[in-house]
Amino acid sequence: MFFPKLRSAVGCLFTSLTLLISLTAVTRLIFAVVESKKIPADQLSRAVFETETGSIARSLAQGQGFRSPYERESGPTAILPPVYPLIVAGIFKISGIQSAASFYILVALNIAFAALTCIPIYKIGLRLGGLSTAAIATWLWALFPNGIFIPFEWIWETSLAALLAATLLWATLWVSESSNLRDFLLYGALWSLALMTNPALGAALAIFLIWITVRSKIRFPKNLVRPTLVLTIALLGCVPWTIRNLAVFDRFIPFRSGFGFELYIGNNENYSPPLHYPPRVSFEGEQLRYLRMGEIPFMDEEKRKAVGFIRSYPAIFARLTLNRAVQFWIGLTRPTVAWRTYPSAADHLILLSNLLAPLLAAAGAVLLIVKRHPLTTPLLALPLAYPAVYYITHASLRYRHPVDPILFLLAAWALRKIGSAFRGGPVAPPGKHQATASDVSQMPDDASIELN
Repeated sequence: MFFPKLRSAVGCLFTSLTLLISLTAVTRLIFAVVESKKIPADQLSRAVFETETGSIARSLAQGQGFRSPYERESGPTAILPPVYPLIVAGIFKISGIQSAASFYILVALNIAFAALTCIPIYKIGLRLGGLSTAAIATWLWALFPNGIFIPFEWIWETSLAALLAATLLWATLWVSESSNLRDFLLYGALWSLALMTNPALGAALAIFLIWITVRSKIRFPKNLVRPTLVLTIALLGCVPWTIRNLAVFDRFIPFRSGFGFELYIGNNENYSPPLHYPPRVSFEGEQLRYLRMGEIPFMDEEKRKAVGFIRSYPAIFARLTLNRAVQFWIGLTRPTVAWRTYPSAADHLILLSNLLAPLLAAAGAVLLIVKRHPLTTPLLALPLAYPAVYYITHASLRYRHPVDPILFLLAAWALRKIGSAFRGGPVAPPGKHQATASDVSQMPDDASIELN
């Protein structure tokens, strides 16, 4: 009698969303506390805010407007979308501009974003494969090493973007079965927020809307009305930012202005034969050119040079693109070299976790396709479409983080299927939410890009 009760209690703990939210917050909080004690507070706050986000937020908090992304005064900017710099500026207003107190509050906010991400992961997991799939995916999110590091190490939109990506997928599944007009209006507003936070998430917008349209029980052409409404609301939310950019730069910039620079970072004369050392292009040198030329002429020039390089060296561009794809998914272009040279077991654990996550997710994707699961298209939309811009510009695990929640859902599905195969029984179909206890910093790349 004792063992069945114990097994039931452990199963309840394993699948408890409250426990998983708490665990996600605690793991990240412990890491933040330990790391913050290693660095003096004044140095810590100064270092993390010497970025585009910190510099723009400082200008906003000082009442100077959305400008000067590289610390020194350089005029208005659209190099980043507005949402996260505005959040940081609001914290600066409350707790001091680029202060240690502001840093700690922003880390706490990032941790809260990470903890809240458990909710859409869990809810999608229930739809995907039942309670066990939901729990496994959320456990992976809670304990994934890179996910534990990011809220402390990156005062950027990264943690918020992960929450938005998971929520967008959850909301897509929700509205695909809804007939409530309000749900579609809120869905469009959510997309608008996402586009103004991380425009790369918009790569999946069309795929989601097409999937919703196809699944609709309303006949053509009436089935186009609500997806069209979603698209309209999403784009209308970007209009104020676009109008501001048009007025300031006399240029149509709906999201951000920095694509030319991003493209040049990953495709420049440092890679053209013969290679030179020291590099002919440096980030500091490009910053000086930016300050001298102004934002729009600088971006136009960077784009022109990048396109010229790509056209002159298509084979090198293809190789760099492949390297960036590998780096996007596992953090390194040569993981076998890193494994031999990394000194500690902790480094090996981090490298292994970063490698296994996309591999298991790929296995889950294949199984979804083979089984013709009804959620295949929305689950694969972001992992397939979102990275494209990073493949051609530059990549890191930080950029992958917004799709990590979806990777863990796919990985959980794969683990459940593999576990079922070993046990010789079928996986419970979606909706059969029965589970028991038996269901139970990134290192620098040695081939990293000079400008990154």
